[in-house]
Amino acid sequence: MQYRQEIDGLRALAVLPVILYHAGVPGFPGGFAGVDIFFVISGFLITGILLHDLQQERFSLVHFYERRARRILPALFIVLALTVPLAWWLLLPHELANFGESLIAVALFVSNFLFWQQSDYFAPTAEFIPLLHTWSLAVEEQFYLFFPLLLWLGWRMGRGKLMLIVLGVALLSLGLSEWLWRVSQSANFYLIFSRAWELMLGALAAFYLQQRPQPSGWLSEIGAAVGLLLVCASVVLLHRGLPFPSLYALPPTVGSVLIILCATPHNWTGRLLAFKPLIWIGLISYSAYLWHQPLLVFSRIYVGSELNVVWIVLNIVLTLVLAGLSWRFVEQPFRQRQRFSRPQIFSFAALGSAFFILLGLVFWWGEGWPSRFM
Repeated sequence: MQYRQEIDGLRALAVLPVILYHAGVPGFPGGFAGVDIFFVISGFLITGILLHDLQQERFSLVHFYERRARRILPALFIVLALTVPLAWWLLLPHELANFGESLIAVALFVSNFLFWQQSDYFAPTAEFIPLLHTWSLAVEEQFYLFFPLLLWLGWRMGRGKLMLIVLGVALLSLGLSEWLWRVSQSANFYLIFSRAWELMLGALAAFYLQQRPQPSGWLSEIGAAVGLLLVCASVVLLHRGLPFPSLYALPPTVGSVLIILCATPHNWTGRLLAFKPLIWIGLISYSAYLWHQPLLVFSRIYVGSELNVVWIVLNIVLTLVLAGLSWRFVEQPFRQRQRFSRPQIFSFAALGSAFFILLGLVFWWGEGWPSRFM
C-alpha cells in the first residue's frame, strides 16, 4: 500500500489523547477514544494489505502472521521484560500475583477477557494495573485470527458481496454493543464482539479506496475537516460517565474514516496531519502506547499519591523517548527480513511467549512472593 503521511498524523491524534487521559491531564476526558481511532486505522490498513494480496493471488496466512509478529511482538516483549523488575520491586504480593496473571494473558492475547473479569477500565483502581492497556492488543490479535479467514473464504463470492458481509458484521457488532452496555458495561468495553464494528469501519474504507480514488476538491476539503472536527470534539466532549462503546463511539470512528477517505496532501487537513512532529509521534505511536501505562502506574506507586505536574511531564517525555528508542532499535530491525528470517521470527515469538507465561505462573503460584519484603 502507498504510504500516506496523514495516516501517521492520525495515529498521533490517537495516541496522544490516550496518554494524556491516563496521565490525568485536564481537558481530555474523552482521551480513551484514541483506542477507537487505532481500531479504525488497523481495520483499514490490514484490510488494504489483505485485499491487495487476494487480488494478486498471493494470499498467505503464514505470511500474514509473520508480518503481524514482526510488527507487534518485539516491542511488546521488550516492554514486558523491563516491566517485570519494576513489578518485583514495587508491587505488593497480591498485586504481583495479579501481575503474573496478566503476563500470562498478554502472552496468550486474551488480556481483554482477564480484565473484563477483574477490572472496570474507568475505576480508580485501574490506574494501578500496569498491563491494563494491553486489552486493546488482545482485541486486535483476535481480529487477526478471524478476519483474514473471512476475507479469504468470501473472496470467491465477489468483492461486492464480500463488502456486504463486512457491512453486516459491522452492523451486527454495533447492535450488540448497544445492547451489551445495558447488560454488562465491562464486557461491552473489553470484548471483541462489541468492538469489531470499529475495525470493520476501517475495513469498509479500504474496500472503498480499492475501487475508487480519494475524493478531491471541495468534497475532500469538507470531508477531511469534518472528520478532524469529530475526532477532536470526541476527545474533549466524551467522558467516562457515558456508555462506551455505543453510538457515542461513532464520532471518533466515523471522523477517522472521513480523514482516511478524504485527507490528502492537497487539502488543509491533510497538510496539518503531515506536520513533521505529528508524523514522528505517529511512527512511534505503537511503542508509545506500550510504554505509557506501566510508566504511569509505577510512578504512582513509587510516589504514593496522584502525580503532580512535574511527574506527569516526566512520564510523557520518558514515554516518547523510550518509544523513539524502541521504534528505532527494536521495531525497525525486526521488520527487516534480511536481518531476521521467518523461522527466527516464529521461534522468537514462541520462546518469548513461553518465557512470559512461565514467569507469570511463577508470580501467580508463588502468591506474589511475600518473602521479598522479609
